[in-house]
Amino acid sequence: MVSLAKAYTVTFYGVLALMVAVGIWDVFFGYEENRCSMSYMFEYPEYQKISLPHKLTRQYPAYELYLYGEGSYAQENKNLLLSGIPVLFLPGNAGSYKQVRSLGSIALRKAEDIDFKYHFDFFSINFNEELVALYGGSLKKQTKFVHECIKIILKLYEGQDFAPKSVAIVGHSMGGLVARALLTIKNFKPELVNLLVTQATPHTAPVMSLDSYLNDFYKTVNNYWLLNAQDIKLITLSIAGGFRDYQVRSGLSFLTTLSHQTKTLSVVSTAVPRTWASTDHLSIVWCKQLQLSTIRAFFDLIDDDTKQITMKPKKKMSVLNHHFVKNPAKLFEETPNIVADLTGTSKWVPVKVTKWTFMAFNESYAIYFAFPLSNHRKTYSHVFCQNSMLDRHSWIYGCINSVSMCTQGVDLSWKTELLPTMKTFMLKLQDYPKLSHVVVYVPSTNGNKFVVDCEFFQLELRTVHLPVTHLFSFGLTSRQIKLNSNGLFYTVPLLNFGQIYQAFTIDIKSKCASTKVEKNNVFRLHIPWAHEDLMITSKAPTSTEVSLKLHVAQPENDSHAAVFHMFTSSECRYEITIRTSFLQILGQVIRFHGGALPAYIMSSILLTYGGQLQSLISVGHCLDYTSMLDKEAKPYKVDPFVIIMKFMLGYNWFKQIWDSFFLPELDAIFLNTQSMCFPLVSLVLFLFGTSIAYWGGILSSLSVRLLSSMWLTLNRPSEIPNDPRLITTRLSFLIMLLLIIGWTTCGALSILLIYVYYVFKIIKLYSNITTLKNNSDMIPNISQRNENSTNSSAEKKENKRSQKSLPPKPDVLPLSLAIDNAEDNFKMHITIVNLVIWVVLLSMPSLIYWLKNLRYYIRLNPDPCKYLSFLLVPTLGILGNSDIVSVKSSKLLKTAAQFPLIVAIGVVAFGSTHLYRVPYFVVIPLLLHMLSSI
Repeated sequence: MVSLAKAYTVTFYGVLALMVAVGIWDVFFGYEENRCSMSYMFEYPEYQKISLPHKLTRQYPAYELYLYGEGSYAQENKNLLLSGIPVLFLPGNAGSYKQVRSLGSIALRKAEDIDFKYHFDFFSINFNEELVALYGGSLKKQTKFVHECIKIILKLYEGQDFAPKSVAIVGHSMGGLVARALLTIKNFKPELVNLLVTQATPHTAPVMSLDSYLNDFYKTVNNYWLLNAQDIKLITLSIAGGFRDYQVRSGLSFLTTLSHQTKTLSVVSTAVPRTWASTDHLSIVWCKQLQLSTIRAFFDLIDDDTKQITMKPKKKMSVLNHHFVKNPAKLFEETPNIVADLTGTSKWVPVKVTKWTFMAFNESYAIYFAFPLSNHRKTYSHVFCQNSMLDRHSWIYGCINSVSMCTQGVDLSWKTELLPTMKTFMLKLQDYPKLSHVVVYVPSTNGNKFVVDCEFFQLELRTVHLPVTHLFSFGLTSRQIKLNSNGLFYTVPLLNFGQIYQAFTIDIKSKCASTKVEKNNVFRLHIPWAHEDLMITSKAPTSTEVSLKLHVAQPENDSHAAVFHMFTSSECRYEITIRTSFLQILGQVIRFHGGALPAYIMSSILLTYGGQLQSLISVGHCLDYTSMLDKEAKPYKVDPFVIIMKFMLGYNWFKQIWDSFFLPELDAIFLNTQSMCFPLVSLVLFLFGTSIAYWGGILSSLSVRLLSSMWLTLNRPSEIPNDPRLITTRLSFLIMLLLIIGWTTCGALSILLIYVYYVFKIIKLYSNITTLKNNSDMIPNISQRNENSTNSSAEKKENKRSQKSLPPKPDVLPLSLAIDNAEDNFKMHITIVNLVIWVVLLSMPSLIYWLKNLRYYIRLNPDPCKYLSFLLVPTLGILGNSDIVSVKSSKLLKTAAQFPLIVAIGVVAFGSTHLYRVPYFVVIPLLLHMLSSI
């Protein structure tokens, strides 16, 4: 029966661990292939270091400023006699200043194409590849340095014609947040920055909040932008990378709370015209398609009068929308000429059919095809045309009161939308009652081949609603629709699809009348509440599978439905099948909430820890880690309390009491504001965290056993060391040394060292137990205990009582009882090892940051782990010498046994998003345990 229960436990936690692994796999590998082209330099890139004032160099010894150049341009600017438009590139977390080369090189080629009528000077800052996404202590320092660099850059242009008064900033990753933080500097002049473009920047919140400095920096920046939204004039474009970027999920890059109040635009690279590709966190800086769009926008932003980037906010937003939202396949014009002359020797051909196709090939003269609208207005609601020629010129017009031809028309090409393999145009006839004709212009082709299709249709007949399958259908059921008409365009609203925890696969099968020639199809998932459209190209007849999931949840006040647009062939029929993707749902859980898993893991271990302390009271000995975790780590011990707190905070009187105790905001409420709440997400995360804690405990136990066997090869102890002193001179010296190290260098270093010492003590303890167990001659009481193993439970209890009545000196205890106590010690220590390893891991970013900057300064300032180390170092040091016998006899044991449950609730309530709080929660029960052993 016991083996069956154990098998069930192993299977249960094995399945949970497999689900976690599947979710992680989907995040890291379950995305489209890289469709970005690499951007190459035409000449060898050069980075000219710009000398900074001595005072600035002394204040920021690790930071530098560079000017990018290539070939003759680099040679001409050796003396820094600059005459271009300054652009400053800010690298992000562990980013290099050399990442500016893609933008700089493409801009240089573009300037050469226009004979340097305009050109850009690209500067880049070397932040020493600091890990600012993991350690926030240097973000303020970086911001102040950027401010000084902007002033230095502008001084380089003094005395030049058309000298710039501001710079444009391109910020990658955390560099974009540093750029936004410039506005929070007390003496900063906002007019120094005229444009901000951020690439994969987590604007909304940190990817993982690992220290309070990072969290405070975010609060300062975002609160400032919210409170001063009406006064901020800086135009900001935020570009996210899509699902390939698993380091910064795209939802964090959306400035949705500011878009209606300030002039900000947030897009995903999959929706950017001429890019239409997801980028990972690094490729977003070199993706050729995306950098081309950025540079095109930069050149279109230039004001002809000032030779600098325009100061007109309306023009800036028009340019950004043109290149990053909807591109009509035409060159940008600030005031486009809507009236077009349709004169010349072109041939006019009237078209009276409702569906029309023209294949152009070797046409020697241009043709105007005129579609009269009077016959179609009563029957049809829309006219749709698509053109496979992607040249940027006008191709569709509207005529007023025309019979067969017109000399002037309305240029409707500005309403064209560029797609990956075609240009499309759709006109609602009701909106243009004065138009008599729609005219399609086909130029002379000179050997080029392209196809133009047009049709009139009733939109209602081309709209097929498709309800998505239920979340808990697990892909076992599906919904299907068939498109039997021979249209060019269909719109499929996806009903009830608006939450981030939903994920589906759509399978599109096409059957065509002619299979000899493949037809181009474009499918687009359009999300009306965010610019995160997804484009898929395919050939018909074939079967195409599309993954559907969201970066941003549908706002509560938004009633629009996500729409699946299909730009198809009139010769084909289509069948659409949708089903829930359980694998991708797991991926969404990990993508949006994976950062909270350490808190749930530690909550499970804390419940196990409390159960073991309670078992010392109830049964007099400590149970095994895995057995106790299976027994004690239950979500109903934690989640209900968090839910009740969240519910009660909805009442003002409770909120006032809450605030009077200076309690922080519940993490669950913060997730609500970010639209990140899954159904039962806390339960799922708790189960996932428990499974990781379970297998982590097994792994740590095996590791200790393996290391102890290695230790035994070097040293064979003959007895269990029983030093009655809890705090020895050697331990006191070690604690003082580590405290000094934590104070003068880095707190995380002292935490790591005390943890290594603690693990070493446990390895030695298990080595001693193993040695004494294997030598029966040295332990006569063990054989006697085995012979009496069939005694009644009453006799065993009597033996234990008699053993407890023995004097407390360890050297007079029977060896069998000493080994039992040592094994109890080992079981308790293993739990503490599993718990504290997560504290060590959460403190590692600051240690890595300190090691990376050790050549510049010995002491980490500010240090997020300094005060934590003052608590953890003596606590772990003393616990390493503690004995289970003294703990069982302590009056503090009952209190110590109750605190892990309270702390486990606190970890989930206040640490699932703000991970830097978790170690301080963990120290509380450890400190009580340590006091119990004194």
